[in-house]
Amino acid sequence: MENKFIHFLKYITNNEAHPKHEMEFDIAFFIITTLALIAGIILLIYKNMLEWTAFLIIEYIWCIDNMRHNRS
Repeated sequence: MENKFIHFLKYITNNEAHPKHEMEFDIAFFIITTLALIAGIILLIYKNMLEWTAFLIIEYIWCIDNMRHNRS
């Protein structure tokens, strides 16, 4: 039985029945970009520059969307 977290990561990073990229790379990319988003938000809170939070979130969503749909 597969771990639910691993199943979630495979769902997030795989948009095709047979991916053309290494699944391990996509999972690592997802984890690193998520940690960067969290660290960026924490830094913006610390610097009191919350107006840039939306930019970080938009860039994160764009990044994940490209990872899922850039499979040609």
